[in-house]
Amino acid sequence: MSEHNRRLVEKAGIDVEKLLDMLLKAAAAEFTTYYYYTVLRNHAAGLEGETIKEIVEDARLEDRNHFEALVPRIYELGGELPRDIVEFSKMAWCRDAYLPEEPTVENILKVLLEAERCAVGVYTEICNYTMGKDPRTYDLALAILHEEIEHEAWFEELLTGKPSGHFRRSKPGESPFVSKFLR
Repeated sequence: MSEHNRRLVEKAGIDVEKLLDMLLKAAAAEFTTYYYYTVLRNHAAGLEGETIKEIVEDARLEDRNHFEALVPRIYELGGELPRDIVEFSKMAWCRDAYLPEEPTVENILKVLLEAERCAVGVYTEICNYTMGKDPRTYDLALAILHEEIEHEAWFEELLTGKPSGHFRRSKPGESPFVSKFLR
């Protein structure tokens, strides 16, 4: 942790404890989303399910990357991850991306879209809170926001048939915006 960095962020008008709470809730949501997207991807079965597996996998791996990118910032600001995984998962900002009772492709897509819409709201809120005050956290949240908006567009396109401009990633879990935070 950098006490100097924390003081600069506080001096800029950020309540660091509030920011840490936001980042921890976001990290918990990314962590649980990774788990639930694994479950949802595996239940995307049959010919119709095969058509969405690759896109679910991209979002799943990129959400894991979001978690991995958030963790260093949490520690840099003097926070830490809870030691109890159950406690951590209960902190998640967004509702769990559960497996629906009827796991049809359409129902799975509805759950995925709901999860991505929540994530877009989370990172918009973090960006709004840190803009002009904490450039490092803002840059990280903005990078994640870019990818969450793309994920939302992918699932909306698949659900509604309206084009999103989605382009296939060159490799699964590429994280074109967040990858600079993973080095």
